[in-house]
Amino acid sequence: MAMSEPCGGHGWQRRGYGRREALLLALAGTLAPLAAGCGSGASGADSARAGVLSGAAGNTPTTATSATAGPAGERWHGTVPARGHRRPSFTLVDTAGASFEFATVTAGRPTLLFFGFTNCPDVCPTTMADIAAARSLVPPRVADAVRTVFVTTDPARDTPAVLRRWLDQFDSGLIGLTGDLAGIDAAQRAVGVPLAVRPPAPAGSAYSVAHASQVAGYGTDDRLRVLYFANATVADYAADLPELADAR
Repeated sequence: MAMSEPCGGHGWQRRGYGRREALLLALAGTLAPLAAGCGSGASGADSARAGVLSGAAGNTPTTATSATAGPAGERWHGTVPARGHRRPSFTLVDTAGASFEFATVTAGRPTLLFFGFTNCPDVCPTTMADIAAARSLVPPRVADAVRTVFVTTDPARDTPAVLRRWLDQFDSGLIGLTGDLAGIDAAQRAVGVPLAVRPPAPAGSAYSVAHASQVAGYGTDDRLRVLYFANATVADYAADLPELADAR
């Protein structure tokens, strides 16, 4: 079974820096009315925290090893997959309405990839705020080199305009992608994460979407180098972005 850490409420408890807190406070008015939880009903959280990721090829489970901050010599502050899958190939649409072929556009570029949705009340905004804060802490050459791609799992509500406005609240350099459900599901399969779970017939706007919550980090060699789950901190991202930028 494909397993991954679901989006859940514990994301608010992560450590961070002042810019992250400021970003979240700015979003408080938007997020407060969202009573529907993000990720309710998703399974496999315990396995994901132990580092289980679906393999992109044939959906084969791939074990991963922890590499949290600690003694000198530990390169990564995220979770290191035992196998470095190649950068996935999928085509969606960016917030300007242009076709975006992920493997081609980001080829040879250090890239962070995350699936989520703008109405998510917890892990999605904190993850984007953490990455945005980390980008402000690293040298400009690193921040400019690393591409951060957010793929919506809720295209019905996350139009290109909605997605662009939401991402700009964190960092205007973030890339947003959307498309039809078939295309988004194909992208999730290509990456090797479980498909998002949506209500069978959502009514209005008060519904949630359960989705995988890991951030996948690809190096300049187009290989998966590191994964970040909901307990990753601003400091973890800031420490690893230069490593990701130089990963060959």
